[in-house]
Amino acid sequence: MAAPILELRDVNKSFGPIDVLHDITLKVDAGEVLCLLGDNGAGKSTLIKTLSGVHKPTSGSILMDGKEVSFSGPRDAQNMGIATVYQFGGTFPLMSVGRCFFIGNEPTRKWGPFNIYDRAKANEIAVKSVQDFGITRIDDGDRLVGGMSGGERQSLAIARAVYFGARVLILDEPTAALGVKQASHVLRIVLEARKRGLAVIFITHQVTHAMAVGDHFAVLIRGAVAANFMKGEKTREELTDLMAGGEALADLGTEMENYMARHEGHPPPAA
Repeated sequence: MAAPILELRDVNKSFGPIDVLHDITLKVDAGEVLCLLGDNGAGKSTLIKTLSGVHKPTSGSILMDGKEVSFSGPRDAQNMGIATVYQFGGTFPLMSVGRCFFIGNEPTRKWGPFNIYDRAKANEIAVKSVQDFGITRIDDGDRLVGGMSGGERQSLAIARAVYFGARVLILDEPTAALGVKQASHVLRIVLEARKRGLAVIFITHQVTHAMAVGDHFAVLIRGAVAANFMKGEKTREELTDLMAGGEALADLGTEMENYMARHEGHPPPAA
């Protein structure tokens, strides 16, 4: 069998005396959506930054295609095919769709002795790339990004990453701030990216969205992998309970029942 596109083996990350990630072992294959779930403070952000070259692991290994790699920085990770799209899409409100799509890699054309920005080409490619993902409302490359919805901005950022050769697409809470309709657009794009053979790491705390697109699930609690399982192996209720910490959730429920009983003059339920 082919090696996973991206794999972590016993990855730890510490900042001075503070241990943030503990023995993280995960993998994601081509054409697979790995949903990484966890509450605030679970270590998701540190893991994203480690995968995208912002942080170096304190110990452990990162492998691509079965070979150990080390990123000197985010640009190095990008050059190896790892693209990270953050919650607000990494877009620029006062730029046009075409300019934002190609920022840092603008196409040019000859104008006398000079090379100048080829606005028509940039607009054509940007619009087509986004529409290929099914977002047909974006039909004008001169449109300002600031006038687009949150889902459309996420779509633009994802389409850009795919156009520039991403093999691994890391999505940081892409649906967290979106309504149902806009979130559904982004989830469809996740499925389209999987269909194209990309490995997608979908970071979220929304179980419903994860269950809609995920093939493989990992739950982070206090910087460690608390569960690692495939689609169909756990119910939504079991996944929700895992994210909440199971016993901690049960203790909270008992505490709230006792509180309500005291304040309403009723005895607490029997244990």
